[in-house]
Amino acid sequence: MTDVVLDEQLAALRRRYGTRAAEQVAGRGGSGAWNDVIALQLAHRSVRKFLPEAVSENDLRAIVAAASSAASSSNLQLWSVVAVTDRDRLARIATLAGNQPAVRDAPLLLVWVADLARAARVAEQHDKDLVNVDYVESALLGVVDAALAAQNAVLAAESLGLGTVYIGAIRNHPRDVAAELALPDHSFAVVGLVVGRPDPEVEAEVKPRLGQDVVLHREQYSTEERDVGLAAYEEEIAGFYRDQGLAESWVERVLGRFASPGALGSREKMREALRERGFGLD
Repeated sequence: MTDVVLDEQLAALRRRYGTRAAEQVAGRGGSGAWNDVIALQLAHRSVRKFLPEAVSENDLRAIVAAASSAASSSNLQLWSVVAVTDRDRLARIATLAGNQPAVRDAPLLLVWVADLARAARVAEQHDKDLVNVDYVESALLGVVDAALAAQNAVLAAESLGLGTVYIGAIRNHPRDVAAELALPDHSFAVVGLVVGRPDPEVEAEVKPRLGQDVVLHREQYSTEERDVGLAAYEEEIAGFYRDQGLAESWVERVLGRFASPGALGSREKMREALRERGFGLD
């Protein structure tokens, strides 16, 4: 590995992990495991401000082709994607998804759908009942397929010079989103993805992630010796959040989401909504 490439790798690792955790990944002499794909992945960042220009049909087709190339359990392909560009529809979806400007002003919103409706159609055509659709496993198959496809789409979009940001708030009002997108029974929106040309006037920063001494386990899951890495990350991410004008504690974000009653808001009713969509979750 040349000095230039090594410098590029170390810089990318420091942006992603911070200096301490980056050195643990690269080692003192640097790592030979480096290429353009990994560089693109480490440079991923959420973009929330886009130029008004549309995403071309060629780019959309290429992005969906990449999504279709993701792994799929037993090749069931239990996902679909709805491409939304209509300004009025985007405005309505934005209202349902936390009034986020990124959605309201999106050049393109891709809504990734866990889709067992196709399986239902196949069963109907062959006079069969979907006796296994009421299990949690069936819903998970659709969610995993949709998530894998979406992440392939992100990498493809970024390779084309586009920016992206996931919209988890698409799940805030699953019934209303399903109605807006005319989703059939046995399908539900898993996550939204805004795609567009990043506004060069607004620089999106790489967000530090937990170090590998926290997330990488060997042979078996171990909680031992993880607290040092967690404490180091809390300190590292505080500076990033401070620069973004956000509350500085990652720990408080975790506690706020999982240890504060009512924090899930309307998503607390997700089980009921999914049952209405045709997923029994037994």
